[in-house]
Amino acid sequence: MSPRRKLSDARRRQILKAAVQVIAEKGLCDTGIKDVADQAGTSPALVIYYFGKKDILLAEALSFADERFYAQTADAVAELAPCVAAGLGAVVDAMPADAGRNVVKLAEISRRAGVHVVAATGLHHARYYGERHWGELLEPEELAALFVADVSDGIDAHDCNGPVVRRTPHRAGVVKVAGSAGGPSPRDRRIFEAAALAVVRTGTALLTHCEGGTGGLAQLELLDRLGVPPERVILSHTDKVSDRGYHRELLAAGAYLVYDQGLRTPETTARLVCQAVEDGHQDRLLLGTDGARRSLWSVLGGSPGLAALATGLGRRLAGDLGPAVMDRIFIANPAAALELRP
Repeated sequence: MSPRRKLSDARRRQILKAAVQVIAEKGLCDTGIKDVADQAGTSPALVIYYFGKKDILLAEALSFADERFYAQTADAVAELAPCVAAGLGAVVDAMPADAGRNVVKLAEISRRAGVHVVAATGLHHARYYGERHWGELLEPEELAALFVADVSDGIDAHDCNGPVVRRTPHRAGVVKVAGSAGGPSPRDRRIFEAAALAVVRTGTALLTHCEGGTGGLAQLELLDRLGVPPERVILSHTDKVSDRGYHRELLAAGAYLVYDQGLRTPETTARLVCQAVEDGHQDRLLLGTDGARRSLWSVLGGSPGLAALATGLGRRLAGDLGPAVMDRIFIANPAAALELRP
């Protein structure tokens, strides 16, 4: 391809990307050539040069968006295929609001992969947002209202990252918040308060991030004071801490623990599962992948692949504990933990 042809193709793609952005913001009918030119940082004359008229531009932009959308979801569908073959029926995407969540893509992945996807609302650590982000400025009641809307009305197609909110038919099924190392920080406590309000009003479970696996007991104490009992709390990443006593305290409190480091440290996770079962807590255990890393996805050249949770660690534990225990951990416990109790 000649340099001139490459430049021409690059400009066309630049304009098409701009058109897709404008359509998303203003809608198809209200998108004009000047709007697209302004978004692309070029002139209306150049847009007309490449596309002729508005109708052709919009038609090509929609086709371009479809192609990009398909390509961006194809890897996830391919990664899930061996998981489905191993028996997967549902997954939880734990990314909360405005931290990379894309509910439209999740819905498409769900449809094409043939699995249920539970999407989250809530907020992650402050480090994922700017200091002027709405999550850092709003009061707990205001934050709770946004979380409740994600559950009751539908998740915003723009992921709450702009002035325009367009609710989709896809509703959140769990509230997710993040705690700091050792327990909730002052910032965390404000977010936890908002999450607790949302959980009480909607009946969802509350999924928490335990930094480095720590702080679970402090989280449970805070949430209990805020009206969320331990049996409605799912603590994640706790298998980053190998102390059996810590796990006994968390499980005895009545919380669910999701051991999600099994793709990285299978020996530690397997040992903790066996210890918890031995202690009589098999009804409070979940397994996950913490799989938002390219290095774990086999379809992207990573290892061991998300399916290894079932085909590797799961089979090993079934041999050690029996299939009935693993059916409880893989099926009955998640259903109970995520049950909507309005």
